[in-house]
Amino acid sequence: MYRIVFFLISSIILFSCSEFNIEEGSEKMAIGLPYYNEPIFTPVFIQDKSDVEKTINHTIGNFEFLNQDSVLVDQNIIENKIHIANFIFTSCGSICPKMTNHLKIVSDSLAGNNDVVFLSYSVTPWIDTPRVLKTYTNNHGITNKNWQFLTGSKSEIYQLARQSYYAEEDIGYSRDSTEFLHTEHLILVDKTKRIRGIYNGTLALDMQGLIHDINTLLAEE
Repeated sequence: MYRIVFFLISSIILFSCSEFNIEEGSEKMAIGLPYYNEPIFTPVFIQDKSDVEKTINHTIGNFEFLNQDSVLVDQNIIENKIHIANFIFTSCGSICPKMTNHLKIVSDSLAGNNDVVFLSYSVTPWIDTPRVLKTYTNNHGITNKNWQFLTGSKSEIYQLARQSYYAEEDIGYSRDSTEFLHTEHLILVDKTKRIRGIYNGTLALDMQGLIHDINTLLAEE
């Protein structure tokens, strides 16, 4: 509950701040989205873009998995793209269908925008074959060609989730692949593969915040 309240407050502050400029010396510098460099998700605000490289060293690692069409997908799909990642399994009857339906709202709002990619990684890849994932996307009416449902090595997916995306925050960072991964988080990543936001995929209100933040990143350049 504390985490949810914290992020709701942060979202309100960010939304408010994003509408204004702050005066620094003789220049006006816009406040944008924070960066997240550690699994505790402490927001790091950077006004001068030239400071990003030396301040934020965490980026999403390389990967290679099969998608719902049995096509091999790797990190090249997110090069110079904004992407949103989450972690699901098709036999989940609790939070996963809700997360998928909520993320579809975001996907539909950005239909045709090739600068935004959606990645849904299966946490039960031994069950979720490409054929199973394809059936899942059909059942949920997902037609966005930029939304990839990925399956492959369990250990590689779990490592990517915990070490790159901080999907379970600091609680899951040190866990290994023998411990089941189940999280409601959606992670927003910018074109440089740096984490810029975390959202509760079970909350419709968070999807509005996510859409706003994606548009903020699209306008950043």
